[in-house]
Amino acid sequence: MVKPLDFEKDIFEIEKKIEELKSIGTGAQLDMEDEIKKLERKVKRKLIRLYRSLTPWQRVQVARHPSRPYTLDYIRHMMTDFVELKGDRKFGDDKAIVAGLARFEGITVAVVGHQKGRTTKENIERNFGMPHPEGYRKALRVMKLAEKFGFPVLTFVDTPGAFPGIGAEERGQAQVIGECLYEMARLRVPVVVSVTGEGGSGGALAISVGDRILMQENAVYAVISPEGCASILWRDSSKAQLAADALKLTAFDLKELGVIDEIVKEPIGGAHRNHKLAASILKRAIRRHLFELLKKDIDSLLEERYLKYRNIGVFEE
Repeated sequence: MVKPLDFEKDIFEIEKKIEELKSIGTGAQLDMEDEIKKLERKVKRKLIRLYRSLTPWQRVQVARHPSRPYTLDYIRHMMTDFVELKGDRKFGDDKAIVAGLARFEGITVAVVGHQKGRTTKENIERNFGMPHPEGYRKALRVMKLAEKFGFPVLTFVDTPGAFPGIGAEERGQAQVIGECLYEMARLRVPVVVSVTGEGGSGGALAISVGDRILMQENAVYAVISPEGCASILWRDSSKAQLAADALKLTAFDLKELGVIDEIVKEPIGGAHRNHKLAASILKRAIRRHLFELLKKDIDSLLEERYLKYRNIGVFEE
């Protein structure tokens, strides 16, 4: 059973009752199937109503759910023949970034994405999905390799932000993020970006410059975390909920602002409830955009990419 969020507790109680009834089993004098089906329908109705009206702060919580699918989950459900490439050829390998080559719908693609852990041990190993400079240099190395051989690039964004430690700064964190932005803006292959969880600050943006930006409906994408924003504006991180409202960080806000290209639906109750279905829905969206991009000549692709980012933030008085 998936761990419930604070606003899902009444649904969790019904799900717990369903599990209890299932554990009892069925028999000639004790048939629970009708009651179980009735409760399952009730859960489904409640989840639909709840997830249609989530607040921005609640979507932040869903985006951070520890059971949410990560890059390796999407690779497993969407692609075949994945070969992971490690190391930046300068310092070491950063496990907060996964990168490599795979087969997607019959074509070879380069895949780059943030990777968090499921357990405390895994999260320490993956640095909670917060990459060091060598992680971004690895990502860039794989993207340039893709450009050399004409492979499209697919990226999956899910990070609180780039790691802010002293060592990371000493090894050029800001510089390598800038290099990623510069190089991705001119990569001579199609690039499809999927924001699947928490898209935080430059750590997310470093692998987010693409021809198409897709965003799952419960993902968030912002220049700073709600807690960080609240700490700066009000000197009080407990006002994170207020900051989440102001940041316009939901997929619906960003689609309206023209920052993303498509909102990708999730299974009822969020992607964390059904990894396989979430991956299937996202795969269809990626496939549609990727094959549209593959029909374009490279010069037109680069011109459209340039105009796409020049037009973000333009407004008329």
